[in-house]
Amino acid sequence: MNGAGSAKRPATGEAAASGRAVAATRTGPGGRPGSGKSSEAAEGHGSGPGKSRRFQAVTRDTARPEGGGRAAPGDAPAPARQWPLLAVLGATGLGLLLVAFDAFRVGTLLIGLAMIGGAALRWALPSVGMLAVRSRFTDMFTYGGLGVSIVLLALMAQPKAWLKIPFLDDILHFTVR
Repeated sequence: MNGAGSAKRPATGEAAASGRAVAATRTGPGGRPGSGKSSEAAEGHGSGPGKSRRFQAVTRDTARPEGGGRAAPGDAPAPARQWPLLAVLGATGLGLLLVAFDAFRVGTLLIGLAMIGGAALRWALPSVGMLAVRSRFTDMFTYGGLGVSIVLLALMAQPKAWLKIPFLDDILHFTVR
């Protein structure tokens, strides 16, 4: 608790002010807030002055997903830069609105088609903005798989299903008996 430890390593408030990520201080022997030592040094987690093996709270080196750049030039307004995401969200919102107004099958089909459209946009465009969440393949597989599943479920919804798959009826009758 002498001044030597605090001279080598700044206190928690000073480190936060300098932009470094510092874990919250814990109370304990030698690690009291304001004692000049951070909780890392007090707990023996550092490998030297200013060094810590603990998990840092701020990520500094994360790359954007491939294709995650703007879909329009930087001087365009924000909605124009994110038009692929807004198109998918708009179609999904319209589908949810139709479902709310008792057009279940049509609304659900629109939601599924919006997901399939998102997969198509992810495949066709080099930059789709925030529609890019993961790698291109993973996004296409996820959006497309969800879209096809939702469309098939909407087509098979009862009563008066638009699509009948015979083996599914057999499985249902077998499990309900």
